[in-house]
Amino acid sequence: MSSQQWAPEQATASRRSKITPERAQELYTAVLDMLREGGYESLTMEGVAHRSRCGKSTLYRQWGSKPELVVAALHGTRRGLLGRIDTGTLAGDLREAARAIGEGSGRDTPLMLALSHAALQSPELLCALRESLILPELAAIDAMVARGVERGEVAADNPAAEFVSAQLLGVMRARPLLDCAYADETFLVRFVEGAVFPALGLDAHASGS
Repeated sequence: MSSQQWAPEQATASRRSKITPERAQELYTAVLDMLREGGYESLTMEGVAHRSRCGKSTLYRQWGSKPELVVAALHGTRRGLLGRIDTGTLAGDLREAARAIGEGSGRDTPLMLALSHAALQSPELLCALRESLILPELAAIDAMVARGVERGEVAADNPAAEFVSAQLLGVMRARPLLDCAYADETFLVRFVEGAVFPALGLDAHASGS
């Protein structure tokens, strides 16, 4: 690389390094809060700058565009809570997953609803939404079911096993449309015990968390 090529790259890196990881998290939080409040279409770089008390030029210099900033916010705030659940039984795992999803439904459901339409028109945004909010939870729930099969709690050929993650995440998104309420912890625990457990052949009164 020539010195002429290196100098602009060094200058760009220097400009971008002014935003600390802590400051970036503040900006990401502001972006996601605004998405929940008003949706993707109403989100603007000017609005983010005002909410976060950051210069608009700084946002454009760091992320370039609204889609890039939203993608960065989704990746930068990834939680992955379900992957830490392992109670030793499938019943316990699913109850804990229901509680974790329900506890975050007030944050995650509005965000997914706000981004869904825009994501279908933007492959980059759709990919970020799936990678940050959807795929990690699908994988974690599928892993719980797989452990249950390995322990002999669920038959390997049980046709319901592959749909558990879709059921849990689907009802979280659908309940606001059906009942005008979020799928909170109480609702989701009742859901897994009343709908998921019977399909898997699990006892709703089985020991577990």
